[in-house]
Amino acid sequence: MEHLEKLENRSIHILREAYSEFTSLCMLWSIGKDSTVLLWLTRKAFFGHVPIPLVHIDTSYKIPEMIEYRDKLAFKWHLDMIYGINTKALEEKETFPDGNCTRLGCCKKLKTEALVNTLSGNWPRFRMNHDTCRYELDKNSEPYTGVIVGVRSDEEGSRSKERYFSPRGRTSNWAFADQPPEFWNQYKTDFAPGTHVRIHPLLDWTELDIWEYIKQEGIPVVSLYFNQGDGKRYRSLGCGPCTKPVESEAGNLKEIIEELKTGKFAKIAERSGRDQDKEDGGGLETLRVDGYM
Repeated sequence: MEHLEKLENRSIHILREAYSEFTSLCMLWSIGKDSTVLLWLTRKAFFGHVPIPLVHIDTSYKIPEMIEYRDKLAFKWHLDMIYGINTKALEEKETFPDGNCTRLGCCKKLKTEALVNTLSGNWPRFRMNHDTCRYELDKNSEPYTGVIVGVRSDEEGSRSKERYFSPRGRTSNWAFADQPPEFWNQYKTDFAPGTHVRIHPLLDWTELDIWEYIKQEGIPVVSLYFNQGDGKRYRSLGCGPCTKPVESEAGNLKEIIEELKTGKFAKIAERSGRDQDKEDGGGLETLRVDGYM
């Protein structure tokens, strides 16, 4: 069996296992390459259908093409699309672009707090109405107890401490030193009531695996990942004010794959263009312990 086929089979198995074990399940979609591969795998796992609501945390600072891509694909594939947002922080201008907090503090408000309160149902959620193609206040405020995430262990240090099924506390806090062992493809899926579980079907995929799979499957991704003629492209996508492109001439999938195989980025972190990571000592552990993706 080929390498990508093995990865695909394991991911599909985990997705189906999660669907069978958790009654209140959602999937986080950041609109980046990893979570879009995860979305594609979900369509494969359930024969072209996505039976799980997709949740996006909108900071209002995402690069416009990302939001346009989100809504276009959600409408085309008829996805159950939901977004959450920290309206209070934005209205009171408690953000880094407004000059009122650090990058890390901004991430905590617009991403971590928004994510935790959206998943718990404490804050309003907005769901796409496919008849009007507009977002409306979601009447369902039931908390999600199972959350599927496109995390890869090789992307940054704190993510290498995850499990396929990784429990969180009632407030989404993560005790990374106290995770259940997973031996011989045996996964713990029964947790105490109220436990919030993050599920990571892409945990053992690499950056190269992701791009080779995107090419193999013809998965649509935003054009920001490709050089548009200025010798730069995004390797990782986030909020516009805190995300920088890398120097690269790769303008298509084949060239990205060839570039990665040369080892050009072997000693450069995939999220090196994310300025907030540098405030957190070069990683995301501070944010992720509190509930960030």
